Amino acid sequence: MAELKARTRETGASAVVGRTGFPHVKSLTGGELDIVTSPSQPGFGPLDLLYASLASCLVLSARISASRFGVLDRLTEVSVKVTGEKAHDEPSRVARFDIAFIIKGDFDEAVRHAIAEAAEEEICTVSNTLRGGPDFVSTVSAE
Repeated sequence: MAELKARTRETGASAVVGRTGFPHVKSLTGGELDIVTSPSQPGFGPLDLLYASLASCLVLSARISASRFGVLDRLTEVSVKVTGEKAHDEPSRVARFDIAFIIKGDFDEAVRHAIAEAAEEEICTVSNTLRGGPDFVSTVSAE
């Protein structure tokens, strides 16, 4: 596998919610988003953001993968749909991610599968993190 040349930037997010109302999220890069809490509300809930993070990382990683395989010029579009199934027991978590790639371009199924596999298993930071079981380091304060 070729060495990954990642450009870095400050990343992270903060969320705030009062005694009532909805959570508001801000990224360290300036993005802002209100979170929905009801299944009938349009918008992004916490699990939607998890799925969106994985889907967006995978489409970008598939494009990188196509470039590594030397077929980027034949790629016309990549789309990824991510859904999942929550575990039926505690603790609350996603037990399975269902990932559907649509890779359009002038290449055969073997190349499509190779692009998807490299994107999911080698390149995408989000999928690699979810598989890796990262450590959580928390602090708690009143301020």
